[in-house]
Amino acid sequence: MTSREPPHKLLLRAEWIWRGGSGPALRDRAIVVNDGRVIAVQEVKSAGDAHPDAETIDFGAAIVLPGLINAHTHLELSAAAPGERPASFGEWILSLPRRMGRQTNQDADELFARSTRAGIEQCLRFGVTTIGDISQQMHVTRPILRDSPLRAVSFGEVLGLARRRDRFEQLLPRAIDESLASERLQIGLTPHAPYTVEPRDIERCAQIARQRALPLAIHLAETPEESEVIRSHTGAFQDIWKLLGFWDDFPGAFAGSPVAFAQSLGLLDQPTLLAHVNYCDDADLDLLARAAVRARGRKRGHPEYPAMTPSNPSAAPRDILDVPFSAASVVYCPRTHAYFGHPPHRWREMLSRGINVAVGTDSCASSPDLNLVDDLRVLHEIAPEHPVESLWQLATTNAAKAIQWKGDVNELADFTLFDVATNDPLREILESPDRLPREIWMAGVKQPIAAMKTTVR
Repeated sequence: MTSREPPHKLLLRAEWIWRGGSGPALRDRAIVVNDGRVIAVQEVKSAGDAHPDAETIDFGAAIVLPGLINAHTHLELSAAAPGERPASFGEWILSLPRRMGRQTNQDADELFARSTRAGIEQCLRFGVTTIGDISQQMHVTRPILRDSPLRAVSFGEVLGLARRRDRFEQLLPRAIDESLASERLQIGLTPHAPYTVEPRDIERCAQIARQRALPLAIHLAETPEESEVIRSHTGAFQDIWKLLGFWDDFPGAFAGSPVAFAQSLGLLDQPTLLAHVNYCDDADLDLLARAAVRARGRKRGHPEYPAMTPSNPSAAPRDILDVPFSAASVVYCPRTHAYFGHPPHRWREMLSRGINVAVGTDSCASSPDLNLVDDLRVLHEIAPEHPVESLWQLATTNAAKAIQWKGDVNELADFTLFDVATNDPLREILESPDRLPREIWMAGVKQPIAAMKTTVR
């Protein structure tokens, strides 16, 4: 069966199948797929008896996993390379054009297009079938994503601060333009970060996301310098704006941490994707955990946390109506985190407090590649005692929630197939650093895996 043939009923059997969640991998199971959707997961004999009209494909000594979900990446930066650790985060930002390898007079759109295609190629090679992609070059990346086999939430990135606030108004209409949306491509919105977007415009983005039911993301608590610009509009990020010649003070200083700042703008009580949260104290953990409790309370109809709906508008602060029963998620990018030398991330404490945590790669400008399993391997090395099923959830069910994918990912016939040889296949993959997927399936169709290119420049 090739990637161009139409889907039909299939019975896919393997020695092991793991369908996500906290349960273990199951032995000698079959997945039945019809019209690109999973319609049954059963013991092999039962599946064969119930679906005699299905074409059987036997994968043998392998494990079939759900297609992996990279919750935070920047495909348009896939042409970049991390290089040596920079002296500061600001230096890294200013060096991005050089890291992208952009040549004098080179067409930027062409470079971003080639970079995006290379990133898609990497995703598929590494078993990723769905992404949360941050894109400032929406006019370039979205047509490519629409035509690619990947599923994606394209978070249109908006920036604009100080003397460049007008840029926010230029980017916002492009970011929320849903004209290219499809079954595979969903449109989201991301005010980049507190050091590039004014507070009033971050809040405006949150309101637009609620009103239009758009997935929302923001880079938050990524560096220690972020607190300075939030509290007093000073520090390293002010220095960058001055160096670029665009600094001007702006309203909205906030006497608190980045997480508390996000709470003040309403970001924690809607399903915002918080990329990184590398700097998080006990009070911040409490804020995130309480938001998760409130979300669960609304979902269960608890009187202390009334559901915010049109029938109960008094429960809605500002204009919050029809808010999903979900709180903010944190996306941790382990290899990027290590590249910048941040202190240990508190992801395990977050999980234990009921905060949804997912994993992402970030971009090739701060990570060696887009191999999401290598990021899971880092977590396994950090916490070998942590249940491996829980680690894989960070790249499947938790990640789907973080990117706010509309629809049930468990119904999607997107699979990643690894060869395995032990009775603990999920652990085996994490402890086999060179192990790559054997096959990738999207909507019940096997995808070609291209040979990796070394550069797109």
